[in-house]
Amino acid sequence: MNYTRKLESKAFVGYIRISPSKVRRILDQIRNVSCEEAFIILKFMPYKACPIISKVLYSAVSNAKQQFGAKSHSLYIIEARADDGPVLKRFCPHAQGRGFPIKKRMSHITSTI
Repeated sequence: MNYTRKLESKAFVGYIRISPSKVRRILDQIRNVSCEEAFIILKFMPYKACPIISKVLYSAVSNAKQQFGAKSHSLYIIEARADDGPVLKRFCPHAQGRGFPIKKRMSHITSTI
C-alpha cells in the first residue's frame, strides 16, 4: 500500500473571552484561502477577534516553516474552527426582584495549515 503523508501544521489558542459565534463569522471568510490573502483580509476587518485569529494563523505558519521548511506563499488554510469554551454565568438585576442571567462565553480557536 502507498501511504501519502499529509504535511499539516496546527495552532491552538484556548479560553479566549469572545463568543464563538463572533469568531466563526470571521473564520468563514478565511477558510480555504491562502495564508497571505488571509492576513490581508484580517488586517482590514474591523472586528475584535481579527488580531487574535491572525496570531493563531501566524503561529500555524511558523509551525509549518519550522517542521517542514515550507514557504509561506504556498500555504493554505485547511481548517479553521472556533469551539465553545467554558461559560461565565453572571446575573443582572431585573424588574420585580428577578435575576436576569448573563452568559459570558469563551472560545477555543484552532487553525490547520
